Amino acid sequence: MIVNPRSRNGATGRRWGALEPRLRAELGAFESEFTRGPRDAERIAREGVRSGIERVLVAGGDGTLNEVVTGLLAAGLGGYVQIGVLPLGTGGDFARSAGMPARMDDAIAALKQAKPRAIDAGRICYRDRALNETTSYFVNIASFGISGLIDRFVNQTSKRFGGKASFLAGTLKALARYRATSVAVRVDGTLVHDGPLMIVAAANGCWFGGGMQIAPEARLDDGLLDVVLIPEHPKLKLISKLPLLYSGRHLGDPICSFLRGREIEAEAEPGTVLLDIDGEPLGSLPARIEIMPQALWLIGSGE
Repeated sequence: MIVNPRSRNGATGRRWGALEPRLRAELGAFESEFTRGPRDAERIAREGVRSGIERVLVAGGDGTLNEVVTGLLAAGLGGYVQIGVLPLGTGGDFARSAGMPARMDDAIAALKQAKPRAIDAGRICYRDRALNETTSYFVNIASFGISGLIDRFVNQTSKRFGGKASFLAGTLKALARYRATSVAVRVDGTLVHDGPLMIVAAANGCWFGGGMQIAPEARLDDGLLDVVLIPEHPKLKLISKLPLLYSGRHLGDPICSFLRGREIEAEAEPGTVLLDIDGEPLGSLPARIEIMPQALWLIGSGE
């Protein structure tokens, strides 16, 4: 069990003393490892699987899960372990995408049944904050444009009002400050956009941003990325379209374009267009994003 005590504004750490005995009673014996800082979950997951651990449960949010996935896939260990998630993060978007129960009792019951299924993951090559080329991985959604700025604003708040409220407030703040930058976007080698844009989401899962159904038709195991592209529009128009994003009804609206592919390439001046990788602001364009079919084994999710 990899536990991020700081997730959900520290609520996971405060709840863990009461939750751990309950989990042991339902799931059996397990070892607990607490993260102590950024990227620590990468190391814990990698060392655990190399020592023979065959099942890793993540008690935290999408960012903690991303670290676990990155640690495993970067080391070539994705196929050697089953991964499960407890709904203890702020946004919980991957849990929604995977059909995992939101209520703790139901989530524990789903993990107890522990039926594994193979799911896809994504690999992304991009520029880190020092503008050096780097590679990371994701299991839910990688996006660029206004989403990277939203992440920064959300992470500056206490998140005390939960994921949906925190991300909505961050979205409105980012809309007020964001300046659309010109980006060239290619999907499987074909140029699909060259100009100012608001956001592009390369989606393995359906939800991001604390409950926005950005890619309602995405599937975790179809070997493809759903690509949702929203060019620059007047900001008041974008605000009026937010209900469509939360409900997943925006795909039929002229505000956006929708494609599917295995590889997305995005070119922009380095450092000018921020990335969001599973809810974390980890870097900027230029970037290359590609699908990794059946890269992981997931337990406790819906079919």
